Amino acid sequence: MDNFFNDTPDFKFHLEHPIVKKIVKLKERNFEESETYDYAPLNHEDAIDTYEKILEIVGEICADTISVNAEGVDIEGPHIENNEVIYAKGTTADYKALYDAGLIGMSLPRKYGGLNFPLLPYVMAAEMVARADAGFANIWGLQDCAETIYEFGSEEQREKYLPRFNRDGATAAMVLTEPDAGSDLQSVKLKATFDKEKNKWFLNGVKRFITNGDADISLVLARSEENTTDARGLSMFIYDRNDHAVEVRHLEKKLGIKGSPTCELVFKNAPAELVGKERFGLIKYVMALMNSARLGVGAQSVGIADAAYREALKYAEERAQFGKFIVKFPAVYEMLTNMKVKLDALRSLLYETTRFVDIFKVYEDVSSARSLESEERTEMKHYSKLANVFTPLIKLIASEACNRMAYDSLQIHGGTGFMQDFPIERIYRDARITSIYEGTTQLQAVAAIKGVTTEVFLEQIIQYDSEILEDSPTRTKLQKMTAKFDIIGKKVIETNNTEYLDFHARRLVEMAGNIIMGYLLLLNSQRDEKFSKSAKLYVNLVSSENNEKFDYIDNFEIENLELYKLTQVEILKAAEELEEV
Repeated sequence: MDNFFNDTPDFKFHLEHPIVKKIVKLKERNFEESETYDYAPLNHEDAIDTYEKILEIVGEICADTISVNAEGVDIEGPHIENNEVIYAKGTTADYKALYDAGLIGMSLPRKYGGLNFPLLPYVMAAEMVARADAGFANIWGLQDCAETIYEFGSEEQREKYLPRFNRDGATAAMVLTEPDAGSDLQSVKLKATFDKEKNKWFLNGVKRFITNGDADISLVLARSEENTTDARGLSMFIYDRNDHAVEVRHLEKKLGIKGSPTCELVFKNAPAELVGKERFGLIKYVMALMNSARLGVGAQSVGIADAAYREALKYAEERAQFGKFIVKFPAVYEMLTNMKVKLDALRSLLYETTRFVDIFKVYEDVSSARSLESEERTEMKHYSKLANVFTPLIKLIASEACNRMAYDSLQIHGGTGFMQDFPIERIYRDARITSIYEGTTQLQAVAAIKGVTTEVFLEQIIQYDSEILEDSPTRTKLQKMTAKFDIIGKKVIETNNTEYLDFHARRLVEMAGNIIMGYLLLLNSQRDEKFSKSAKLYVNLVSSENNEKFDYIDNFEIENLELYKLTQVEILKAAEELEEV
């Protein structure tokens, strides 16, 4: 199989984006570390060359190891043995391959054993891993937890835990949800108690649906303040698996991503270390962690979408019906072409979002070493604002799109796609979770709607339009789509009805996303002509989608909300009557 990095030229294209130079310079502190570490880059070109070489190694491992093991991992899955989660043999081999290549903790600073990579090449690696095996992407991608320890932990905690990722190949987990606290994390009940005599925190309670739950290093959300029931009583803790104070009660049996263990955990006087300050667990630390996770699911979704497209194309080129290959039928090549242009659009949004997060994060890190200049503080605030709304946007858009593309890919396979003889059956199952975990699509819409109400999306769209060098029919369509988006967004906002806004949030956010991706493709075409076709076809495709959303909102009266509520009351009443019978 081809190297996953080399067979995707778009990676190099997005690494060459003009703003990447700023990101690398800030991340490398003007390349000062080249005097301390012989593997630190000397200049921008040296840094990009390093990223590409490392990504080529990731691409090789994905092609030759992870993708090869994916089917066996899906069949075998993990199991519990002596209160420990044992990975499938293929999963262990996958992780070892990446560990041996020094790719665990790759975005951590060099002083803690990392490669000091920006998020951009790391997210590219995550996309490739997900394309190879979406379930394994969860295990490898949870090294994001190391970033949270670096960002909010004490220096003592950094020195204690961070080197373990690269040195020992430590695994990580976000231990957040509980049987009665899924998306509503402020309802978490797992108790954290401070023992003054032992000068230590102890955790007691149950956590459920924990991805990679029996990891070496876990970040645990727990209630540290007695007599509290909301987010202000929650703190974040580090639990070390070496303390052996957690029972792995159960492994969930799942529809997809079967190689990724999902655990129910029982904490029994488990010793733990407080991260940062008490009561900031949810309102600050978990929110930062979740934003990283959302970007990770965005990458995972794009990787799955890419895998689905490639499987569909391969099958269509090899499958003959009625005397010709099915790729030549209009009904099939329309589906394939739409998948390809959507993939180009998704990847553009993913790496645009990543660049926004990168600049914001690197400024935040620099500010811990020196005072930012006035212009830098302004820029940090600007990119923070963009990152806060683009992150839920990419999670929503990419996860829904990858589900649709997996659906279409299986459809192209016909009946054979429903069988386990082809990878699309597994890819289809793996895709489904992306629009559910790390915040459902509905919750992402609620988070991303701020980009509409504050006009952050609109301002960025106008900025994109100002960067277009030439007029074209595609640009004109985007300008018309933008005008209609502005009109309908203002109409909903001016009702001053929160429930009405939430009801239409997804439609408005998706309209904004379609316009943004259209502009990104058009901007891409200014640097590489190959994107011109994708830009034209994509805008043609989504302009009709936006018109449909516009018409629905425009003709929807607020009073109709009561009809929806009434319908639900009638359904519940009917259900109660059935129970009585």
